[in-house]
Amino acid sequence: MTDLSLTEPVIQDPESFQDFREALADYAPRIEQLLAELRQQPANTVLIADLFRCFHNIKGDAGLCQVHFVIPLVHSVETLLTRVRAGELRCSELLGEILLLTLDRLEQAVENLAAKRPLAQLQLLELQLGLEALGEESSAALDVAAARLIEAVTGFKPATVQLPQRLGLQAQLPPGAAQEDLHFFHSLALQLENQSPLFQGRTARNLKLALDTNHAAGTPVDPVQLEAAVYLHDVGMMLLPADCWLDNGVLNAEQHEHMHLHPGWAAGLLARMPGWSLAAEICLQHHERPDGSGYPNGLQLAQIHHGARILALVDAFEAVMLKHSHRGQQRSVLRAISEINATEQQFDAFWVEPFNRIIRTMLEASASAPGSARS
Repeated sequence: MTDLSLTEPVIQDPESFQDFREALADYAPRIEQLLAELRQQPANTVLIADLFRCFHNIKGDAGLCQVHFVIPLVHSVETLLTRVRAGELRCSELLGEILLLTLDRLEQAVENLAAKRPLAQLQLLELQLGLEALGEESSAALDVAAARLIEAVTGFKPATVQLPQRLGLQAQLPPGAAQEDLHFFHSLALQLENQSPLFQGRTARNLKLALDTNHAAGTPVDPVQLEAAVYLHDVGMMLLPADCWLDNGVLNAEQHEHMHLHPGWAAGLLARMPGWSLAAEICLQHHERPDGSGYPNGLQLAQIHHGARILALVDAFEAVMLKHSHRGQQRSVLRAISEINATEQQFDAFWVEPFNRIIRTMLEASASAPGSARS
């Protein structure tokens, strides 16, 4: 069952579309919770029935709200879950990853439509055809086929582990005044971490990813300036109302306006300190986008500092990980990098490639480590 609406979906009725968008946001955490429980109890028929019901409700709501591209994707998921309910297929970890990938793509597609962004990079048709084929696989061949589908759609093999909470600093701090300043910047970053248990370890994670990505591209950005920017780029968040950044709901227009202020505060602090002008520029621009749709200044790609382009990728990756954590799920590197690559037009293509290399290396090292397990 294929549907050409998957290649060019449109919003038929804006009000109904928004109703579906909100309903999907309600279903998603429950689906993730059920899949997490099924990892521990893969034969639990009550959990499987609840999971089927959630996807069935999504399909029903999509039909009522005229969000037609959702229907063939979820129909294929229902086919898989029907066979699981009948005992023909086992609810394996890889099947769970397929269902999570489908959920992620549905959410991304809805958000892209709402923001009038392209959907081609989500590969919805390829995903739907792969799901349809999975529905016809034997139980013995299901995991191999599921792994192939995940790699085909995301570009990454599903041999993933949970991202460590703290990866350690990548580089020695330079001596003298710069070292003193970096210690101070680091202490401010840790104050931001203390605002929520979900933030713990983010500074070290972000620093390692930023410095490693920079190194993989030949270190075109001053590592010391980049380190300072990593520490301070989000410190301005602490000056915002808590509901703008500690809650995980959809922001309203006023909250968006508040959010657009935080890069300027960090940049303003750095710009007033001798020797940190490049770091200030990186902080100010880390939410700019190549197409000019970012903030605070709507810069085009050529105007955005390369350090800010790195930080945009790192920041987005951490945000996706945090989104999953808000739902009570493990931090899955595979899901996060898949989502980043599906929205790569928001980033500089020059940096996406080395960033992917760093993530691949992380995944391979983690998968081969003793005691590693899929997440």
